Amino acid sequence: MLTNNLKSHIDRLWSKFWGGGIVNPLTAIEQITYLLFMKRIDEMDTNMTTNSVKRKSPYISIFEGMYQPYGTKTKAKLRSRSELRWSHFRTLTADVMLSHVEHNVFPFIKNLNGENSPFVKSMQNAVFIMPKSSLLKDAVDIIEDLYVEIETGLKGRQTFQDTQGDVYEYLLSEIATAGKMGQFRTPRHIIKLICDLVEPKLGDKIADPACGTGGFLLGAYQYILTKFSTKVEIDDDGFKRATVADKLTEENSISKLEKETFYGYDIDPSMVRIGLMNLMMHGITVPHLENRDTLSKSYNEDSAFDIVLANPPFTGSIDKGDLNPNLTLGTTKTELLFIERIYNMLKDGGTAGIIIPQGVLFGSGIAFKKTREIMIEKCKLEAVIAMPSGVFKPYAGVATAILIFKKAAITDNVWFYEMQSDGYSFDDKRTKIVNSDLHDIIEKYQVRSNSSQSDRASKHFLVSKKEIVDKDFDLSINRYKSDVYEPISYGDPKNILIKISKLEKELKTGIKQLENLLH
Repeated sequence: MLTNNLKSHIDRLWSKFWGGGIVNPLTAIEQITYLLFMKRIDEMDTNMTTNSVKRKSPYISIFEGMYQPYGTKTKAKLRSRSELRWSHFRTLTADVMLSHVEHNVFPFIKNLNGENSPFVKSMQNAVFIMPKSSLLKDAVDIIEDLYVEIETGLKGRQTFQDTQGDVYEYLLSEIATAGKMGQFRTPRHIIKLICDLVEPKLGDKIADPACGTGGFLLGAYQYILTKFSTKVEIDDDGFKRATVADKLTEENSISKLEKETFYGYDIDPSMVRIGLMNLMMHGITVPHLENRDTLSKSYNEDSAFDIVLANPPFTGSIDKGDLNPNLTLGTTKTELLFIERIYNMLKDGGTAGIIIPQGVLFGSGIAFKKTREIMIEKCKLEAVIAMPSGVFKPYAGVATAILIFKKAAITDNVWFYEMQSDGYSFDDKRTKIVNSDLHDIIEKYQVRSNSSQSDRASKHFLVSKKEIVDKDFDLSINRYKSDVYEPISYGDPKNILIKISKLEKELKTGIKQLENLLH
């Protein structure tokens, strides 16, 4: 959770960009992300260099060597790459800084990780936009103050990486109010809930077909790290989380986790760039995020992933002419197509944890029913968790549900849970409250085969596959939940009649008194 001082710095940063002429929130966050990234890679490289000396293990700094300054052509003009560090250019005057960052530093970071890396490919069309040098100078100074505040405000409760992540999430939440990406942004505590239900493991290949800024991939990464850490803490939502896997000592395992585990796709190139830098700043050194439409003919990663986590777009449709032929539902509704896409992406035995609008659970159209049949007949549908409509406020008011299913397994019973509270108020402010069903959901899910979970009047219960099939594959919790009838005691009828008679007399007396006053 951010302090008021940190929030104040971030608000100042936004104000400077808006006042400096960058009024598009998405453009602003992209430019701010570039600067945060420049700052972070300088610090990370310095730390890795220091640690390599302590551990006597080789490390080649990304700032090792020389570079050709903009506007020069001869080798005699080559200069040290150390000049491309944040710690160097932040000391320059405003005009010199703008020219240096625009022409030397930004082209350098665009080509990190090698020319064939997802990062470099996504950055090909990236542009550094800074209308005036004073804006850059002010932004750099504020970011420097921001990081100093992070360092001084930790007090041992969070790691630097935790707080930096909170800062970035706060930045993203600010642009969500503009409507550009708000409807696709998933609350962090819901991501953590789904990760605890799906339980991704080291060695899994994990994907999100509509990844946005990479929230689900980051959530899975932090869940896995926690399993290999001695520095586990309880966060503000009650989840056990860590950011350092100090028990994971095997170099190959660390490399596999950071370089070969996380894959994401999004149709918005800006979101992909932001997502890549978000994941890299959190320690995922080589995230595989690509600007691709996973519903189109250009995507063919079928049976490739152990885990798929997603909150795909709830509305919209795709051009039939560009629809991937492997998607056979006969619809252009994206909320249905993404379920089939996710099913296709999973390996046999792979698990999905996704968020869908509740209309998918009971829609009467042919495509709706076929979608539910896929999860019931071709998968093991583990859970349907109905969430209140306020979970996505203030960005959207639609009622949603979480689905957990495993490909190529057999559905026997489906576990239903009616979430009544996610730990926050359901108004636009989403204020933290005491009551929350999140950890009860996890606890009850883990013992869902228990016979005690058969009470249809409770918040959670099991329903057999046969009953669901008999009810036309309806997955609405209200279709199976029993209403609790509490008889009302009205008392002895004789006493009721006596009370009525008394009231009538009092009423007549009152009317008579009123008439006397009027005369």
